[in-house]
Amino acid sequence: MTTETLPATGEKVAAPPLATYELIDGCGNIVRIPTDLPVEDGVPMESAWHYQQGHLLLHILETNWKGRRFYCGANMFIHFSSEQVRNRDFRGPDFYVVLDVEHDRLREYWAIWEENGRYPDFILELLSKTTELEDLTTKKDIYEQIFRTSEYVCYDPREKLIHGWQLAERYYRPVVLENGRMWCESLKLWLGPWKGDWNGTDQTWLRFFDKNGTMLPTAGELEAARANVEQARANAAEIELARLRAILASRTSDSGESNADS
Repeated sequence: MTTETLPATGEKVAAPPLATYELIDGCGNIVRIPTDLPVEDGVPMESAWHYQQGHLLLHILETNWKGRRFYCGANMFIHFSSEQVRNRDFRGPDFYVVLDVEHDRLREYWAIWEENGRYPDFILELLSKTTELEDLTTKKDIYEQIFRTSEYVCYDPREKLIHGWQLAERYYRPVVLENGRMWCESLKLWLGPWKGDWNGTDQTWLRFFDKNGTMLPTAGELEAARANVEQARANAAEIELARLRAILASRTSDSGESNADS
């Protein structure tokens, strides 16, 4: 029986049963699928940085991958079995990406049976003192053996170090970093640390870079770059106008002197 702990008293009580509907699997077995799936577990993020980091990566892909078929989530539940949901024994990754799926449908969670059996292609967990052991063992095993996720990354913000694995046949193999960055084959992007300001916080953040090493911009950075280009064009136009005016003034002056001489 699944139990829950009451926050006020610490008393364990039976968890309320989840509503379900029935499906027939490929072997003819009846599978009961929960319908009132939880969207949060009430456990706060380890820090404001952990919360913002996942949403930064989400924001960057949403900004730079417009029009593409993909879905990414940050601090969002992934439900992969009715047993897992009933036991409430697993919560979602800090950040994940699923490729070649419908992008615009609103989702409160990712339920495998509602997504044609699709699991994430890329998963990132942000380590902390309280999650490090689970992220490097239990979750790693789930992503490797059940999800079959192509790439799994753990980032240690204290050491500013990336630990990455890629699925080779049945098992994860460590990825060798290049200059502190990891090449994410599934995304065709580099992932690496960057020191700077995001949302008013100056920290070291994980950012995506294209194959040439150019950092993918946020919407704000993209708008600032466009504004700089427009300003540069305006400045160049002003300089050219001043040059033409000087030429015209010089010619007018020369013409005046010629008329005076004659």
